[in-house]
Formats: sequence, C-alpha cells, structure tokens
Amino acid sequence: MELHPLFSPYTLGKLQLKNRFLMAPMTRSRSTQPGDIPNELMAEYYGQRTSAGIIITEATQVSLQGKGYARTPGIYTSEQINGWKSITHEVHKNGSKIFLQLWHVGRVSNAKVNGLQPIAPSAIKAKDTSVYIFDGAPNGDATFVPVEEPRAMNPKDIQQVIDEFARGAKNAIEAGFDGVEIHGANGYLIDQFLRTNCNHRMDEYGGTKENRIRLLTEITQAVADAVGKERTGVRLSPFIKFKDMDDPEILDTIMLATKSINDIGVTYLHLCEADWDDAPKIPEDFRVKLRQTFTNTIIATGNKTPEIAKDLLDKNLVDLVGFGRKFLSNPDYPERVRQNAQLNEITNTHALFGGGTGVGYTDYPFMKS
Repeated sequence: MELHPLFSPYTLGKLQLKNRFLMAPMTRSRSTQPGDIPNELMAEYYGQRTSAGIIITEATQVSLQGKGYARTPGIYTSEQINGWKSITHEVHKNGSKIFLQLWHVGRVSNAKVNGLQPIAPSAIKAKDTSVYIFDGAPNGDATFVPVEEPRAMNPKDIQQVIDEFARGAKNAIEAGFDGVEIHGANGYLIDQFLRTNCNHRMDEYGGTKENRIRLLTEITQAVADAVGKERTGVRLSPFIKFKDMDDPEILDTIMLATKSINDIGVTYLHLCEADWDDAPKIPEDFRVKLRQTFTNTIIATGNKTPEIAKDLLDKNLVDLVGFGRKFLSNPDYPERVRQNAQLNEITNTHALFGGGTGVGYTDYPFMKS
C-alpha cells in the first residue's frame, strides 16, 4: 500500500520532522493565575500530542498589553519562561518538535482582561467582536465581553511592540523551543496593520500596501535577527474576515508581505484558513502564486482532512498540514489516520476555553493497543 504523504518525514530548516502532521495553535486558557504562567497540566496536554511531527503552541502574548483573553500564557517574565521549560522538555522527550506562537492582540481586548486600554494602528473599534473573561459563572464557563475602542499607536508604541516580539523570541529559545511563529493572522495586531478597514494611518505604517506591511516586516526582521531566520515562521490569514477584518485589498497585500518575509528568509509561512464547514475554498491559483513567491516551507491549516492534505501535498502546494480540533480530541490522531480508526468527538465544549482543569483537555482517550 502506498504511504500517505502525511507520514513521510520532512526537513524544516535544520529540524528533522518524523511526519508532516502539524498540531495547530489553539487557545485553551489553562495557564496558572496570577501571572499567566504555563504549568504541568499544559505540559501533560502537549506531551500527549507528540505524535505530530511538529506542534505550534497556543497563541502566547509578548506583553501584558498584548493580552486579549483570560488565562492565556505569556512569554515575557522569568516565571513564564520557566513554566514553558517543562513543556518543551516533555515534547522533546517524546520525539516531537515545538514552536511558540508569539501574539499581540492589538484592538481585540478589553480592560477587564488586562487592565489596559487596547492599542491598534488606528482608533477604530472592531464591530461584533468579543473577548472572554472568567467571572465566577457557576459552571466555570467563560463570559464574553465586547472589545473596547483602542488607542492609536504612536511611534514609541510601535517600536516597543517590535522590541517585545524580539524579546519574546529570545525568551522562547531560552525556554527550549525549536523556534517561534509570528502571529500575523486572525484579526490581531499585525493583521490590523495589514488591512485598510482598520488601518487609517497616513504615516510610514499606513496609506499604501508597502506601508501597511512595514510592521510585519520589521517584527519579522527583528525576530530573525534575535533568534535566527531558520527559527522564525510567520502565520497569515488572507481569506479570513472575522473580527471586522473585511478588506478588498488584502490578497494583494498578503502577496506583497509574502515576498517581504521571503526576502528575510524565514523558515516557513503558515496559512491560517477558515475551519468552519461552509468556509470559502482557497483558489488553487492563489496557492500556486504563493508557492512561486515563497521558496521555503508552506503550511496550510484549517478544516483539513487526510484526503485534502494528500491532494495539497501531492500537488506540491504545501509541505506540512495543520490539524487543530482533530488533535484536540485525538492525541494520537496520526495513528488513527494510519489505521482508519474512529475519532473521538469534542466533548465538554464549555471547557474549551479554560476552567483550569483537565476536563475536556487532557482526558481524551488514546486508542486501545
């Protein structure tokens, strides 16, 4: 029987991956409070899922200002660095690789989360967008609150964010990560700079496509300088419009950004694609153009099946394929694919965004041997 291409090994920069399954970043809000500190429960969770060739962690804020949701982990204090060390140790012990996703939410926040007014390229509130806190609901559920109007960033703010990403990258390497992923997707700060509907600046960070990609380029260069371009990846979401991010120019802007990060030489470009069932299909001509523009590893994540993954890999449109919800409920997902075995379904949906326990987190069963 022909080997499914997902099971073939892959060389990512200087890393040897045992397969092409990538565990996608998923916010789970289990960090220890106060301090947003990664913990042993998180180490157990990631350690269970090392059947993936590589894991990208949940989004991790580079500063308190960059935090938008309750109980998400950080990478800017010594306690957070030490907390992550137990996680990277567990993943490496079990034979996988792991990158930390570096995150700043920008305008997608509320002072109830971090005590601070959000910041953004322009003082434009995201319509129909909420974040969550935990305010003592009886069943432990998250409570969603609307985002607040942000303050427009000044030049000092912009430089501070660039420095925070670079420092976060250094901290990640100190914590034992194999590399870092810059989160430029899903309506968060970097994505906000890319899009005309929320970036109304008329300085060197707005007004033209070349200016709107500047923050992404400068952060990417700073991170690559700090930890090495072979340890630096970038995530973008050209076709995702939620969090009030509908911009008719975004595909051209993303392609220009892709050329810029390709020139820097980062190790991969990670496309975050919609993960709902009726999501728009990514045009193949876009993938072909992306492959022509970006010469290193390309990753696609979002509502993928093994059949879709095979088609993308066979056509050389991507090199790795990310799976999120399937890894969430199936820590041994690759083996289940290999055996065409039944999958666990997601249960305890109220516990997806935290609760502080292993319920709906580390209690999904492995296949019986």
